[in-house]
Amino acid sequence: MELIANINQAVNDFVWGVPMLVVLTLTGILLTLRNRGVQFLKFGHAMKNTAGKIFEKHSAGSGEVTPFEAVSTALAATVGTGNITGVTYAITIGGPGAVFWMWVAGLFGMATKYTEVLLSVKYRKRDKNGDWVGGPMYYIERGLKTKWLAVIFAAFGALAAFGIGSAVQAGSIADSIDAGIRTIFPGFKYDLSLPIGLVTAAVAAVVLIGGIKRIGSVTSKLVPFMSLIYIIACLAVIFANISALPGVLSDIVRGAFSPSAVTGGAVGISVRTCIVWGMRRGIFSNEAGLGSAPIAHAGTSEKDPVRQGFYGIFEVFADTFVICTLTALMLLCSGIPIPYGVEAGSDLNLAAISTVFGSGAGSIIIAVGITLFAASTILSWGLYGTRCFEYIFGEKSRIIYQVVFVGFVVLGAVADMQLVWDIADTLNGLMALPNLIGVIGLSKVAADMTGDYFKKQIKAKTRL
Repeated sequence: MELIANINQAVNDFVWGVPMLVVLTLTGILLTLRNRGVQFLKFGHAMKNTAGKIFEKHSAGSGEVTPFEAVSTALAATVGTGNITGVTYAITIGGPGAVFWMWVAGLFGMATKYTEVLLSVKYRKRDKNGDWVGGPMYYIERGLKTKWLAVIFAAFGALAAFGIGSAVQAGSIADSIDAGIRTIFPGFKYDLSLPIGLVTAAVAAVVLIGGIKRIGSVTSKLVPFMSLIYIIACLAVIFANISALPGVLSDIVRGAFSPSAVTGGAVGISVRTCIVWGMRRGIFSNEAGLGSAPIAHAGTSEKDPVRQGFYGIFEVFADTFVICTLTALMLLCSGIPIPYGVEAGSDLNLAAISTVFGSGAGSIIIAVGITLFAASTILSWGLYGTRCFEYIFGEKSRIIYQVVFVGFVVLGAVADMQLVWDIADTLNGLMALPNLIGVIGLSKVAADMTGDYFKKQIKAKTRL
């Protein structure tokens, strides 16, 4: 086990290290240039056709979901515990300046996810059950004509889902509920891990068996609700300490290029550490370039790949520039001491929220936030893993995979799954390798489709 852990750590240092971060960033820059800065110059158009249409009624046929249900399923996976504990970890290890580099990763990540989603819809197909299926394995196979590379991606995705999308999330749910109960009732002696795991597994099984339509229906209601609760809590802390906001924003910008000027030289946070952890947590949170979200977007009822691609821009914006940013500002504005240079997690988020809501209510908010974020991640990654597994072994294998996936939910709630998490984290990063080859190889296809779309838009305006 120690040997496996050491090998995994070596691979993890590569897939989440500087070389991969450089490749992911350069890919985002390349796709930004090829698509003529679509996430910047056409940002208003993208928001108008995504966020601006959230409350419009859409119909979806058999085997498909509405565009909003598709993006909700993708957001359910990306908006997770990484938006709470991941951002906190980045700030304590990299200083406030890590937030700046998280924003940089998000800016170029918009172009990457836009391209991924566009390609997923273009190269998707109907399976034998009539469902739309797609994602990197399909645009690699059907676009690049490279089956073996598609299988590699699907294998990484199917295995990663057991950890990052199942066991680890269930563990987070059990831990957060347990911590909340013990904060409110200090004398509570019972271990609720197994009951929590069984209930979570049962809910996941019922939703997953219902297929993409049931997953989309649940996540389209869960994601706005859980996001709203967390956003309101963060804003309450920020507005209660609004006088600190200008100084915090200054620290974020100054700390991006001179961490020691903000955290103190004794901490020893270098510019390199600041950049690496800011971009690493940004990419890990919004998943741009990893190839997971396009699997959910493939199920959309939207026929135009470019229009669905705009939801990729919206997705990164909502994840990085709204929820992750609010987490960072809440933490830095709250006035609580930040232990720079020391690994920290949700305990700091709880301390920050407690400055306004008190420890009891703060514990409930954090417990509810982590529980909803983690539960939604389980549903989305259940879909991702199933799609990857059935791509390799056929649609009849679906139930086998889902039974094992649900089993990992129970295991994650009751057992120490640190090694499983570490391996899944590595596999999640490895998904980026075949995906980026596909995205870069098909970047001209995406660029041509983007150009044609906006030419049609100009012609339509001219007629009017």
